[in-house]
Amino acid sequence: MKKIIYILIIIFTIIACSTASKNNAVTVAKPKQHPEVNDTVRIANDSLEYEVIIIDNGFSYWLASMAQPRNYYSLSYLENKNYLYVTEWNSRVLQPQRYNPNLYEMSIDYQPQIHYGYEVNYLIYNYMIYFQNTYKQKLGGYVPIR
Repeated sequence: MKKIIYILIIIFTIIACSTASKNNAVTVAKPKQHPEVNDTVRIANDSLEYEVIIIDNGFSYWLASMAQPRNYYSLSYLENKNYLYVTEWNSRVLQPQRYNPNLYEMSIDYQPQIHYGYEVNYLIYNYMIYFQNTYKQKLGGYVPIR
């Protein structure tokens, strides 16, 4: 009798998983109604051996439609703001009891003595602005509302 119950549980589990995967396939197969679905931005520099991957629905769309154009800010401005934002971000990662650990999952290894270049700093800065506006967070200083 116990074997029959275990077999039934396994069969129901398989049916539930197959139904769930069918629902996911239908969701993926639907045409995109929002351009922010499956949003990934990759920032890499092989010579410095670093890689940043931003996976946040809506960021690419926001970057293309709301962010200031490249070269709007100086490199030093971006570096200073990124250092400020990343320092506060990392502080919040270490305080999961105080800040939502779903928002601050990982620390960011941003070292001001490394020259990451304009593009990397531009994308990190804009992600921080997007993050603060989207999730109603304030990492420090003035946050442009877009």
